[in-house]
Amino acid sequence: MKRLGTSIIFVNDKEEILLFLRDNKPGLPYSNIWDVPGGHVEPEETPEECIIREMKEEMNIDLKDFHLLCVKEFDDRVEYTYWKHSNLNIEEINLMEGQNLKWFTREETQNIKLAYGFNEIVEEFYQAQLS
Repeated sequence: MKRLGTSIIFVNDKEEILLFLRDNKPGLPYSNIWDVPGGHVEPEETPEECIIREMKEEMNIDLKDFHLLCVKEFDDRVEYTYWKHSNLNIEEINLMEGQNLKWFTREETQNIKLAYGFNEIVEEFYQAQLS
């Protein structure tokens, strides 16, 4: 059975999404690459519980009122991606994992390679939001 992953797309009033720059460490998958916040589902944990825990651990955010965008099967995992409209002030977030947070426009996300195949999910998110 494939492992389960969870991720969340935060979108602000400018239709930008929040990404984080992964740590630059030897041996870390997708080191120094922009990524969608999230993590791995632990045994005995639901994907919803996981994304709440991960956002508390990584950004000290008490996540509420989020929505399921999609469940997508990749070669290495099954990814549950959620989304939430939020104008988070990234200057006030004490990032516990990763190097940096940044808001990205749709065009900017189309011009960079995201970790773990997330370009496809991000584009799907924008298509769903604009339809």
